[in-house]
Amino acid sequence: MKIAVSGKGGAGKTTLAGVMARILGDRGKKVIAIDADPDSNLASAIGIDEESLAAVKPLAAMEEFIAERTGTKKGQYGAFFQLNPRVDDIPERFSLARDGVKLIILGNIPQGGGGCFCAENALLRSLLSYVMIERDEYVIVDLEAGLEHLGRGTTEYIDALIVVVEPGKRSFQTARQVRKLADDIGIRNVYIVGNKIAGPEDEALVRGNLEGFPLLGFLSHNEKIIEADKRGVSPYDLDETIRNEVTAVLDALGDISR
Repeated sequence: MKIAVSGKGGAGKTTLAGVMARILGDRGKKVIAIDADPDSNLASAIGIDEESLAAVKPLAAMEEFIAERTGTKKGQYGAFFQLNPRVDDIPERFSLARDGVKLIILGNIPQGGGGCFCAENALLRSLLSYVMIERDEYVIVDLEAGLEHLGRGTTEYIDALIVVVEPGKRSFQTARQVRKLADDIGIRNVYIVGNKIAGPEDEALVRGNLEGFPLLGFLSHNEKIIEADKRGVSPYDLDETIRNEVTAVLDALGDISR
């Protein structure tokens, strides 16, 4: 399956993406996890230590590599460059591995003054298309609330776009915006996961405000997730509850996709 995870900042999408990746890896699946949110911490959510993380650069920051593959240089907006650069070696060369999961960090795509289709953008979108279409691993992409990294060429291969929401109006509004953006680029399978749920009232709030969204499940308000963040470890390694709840989300998604 190819899964993208989005949601308002702080809603818990990175926790969900990281724990999903670890569960699939623990099941013996090959997984590519892609950190496409410049502000996220998918490495920590997967359980990759800081020392290993410090040894790699985000792809968007690899100026010489981007120049080599696209035939241009960083900052030369408007110059000619290859729209389909070679990317098939990137998952092996520039990933961090943990328990069956390969993590690739994309980094921030510069907008070039007017949102131009820059060389960095060409490389990162080509990579996403490649892992979605050509590779046979599970793919989990941790996105920003927007869907800028996703081009139309990849959307038909996305089995699910999961929007993580917490019980609050701003989070619900983000979910509606993400669904509209998804519809605009041809993603039809948009699902909801409720997070930071303190009880039945929170569940009812999510259901009542997001009628029409298929619901995959709920993740409880969990102090162990905060503790995991403080310790720099994955919630997967610290708490059985989050493992069980995310397993239920994955199983629900599998049932829907059959």
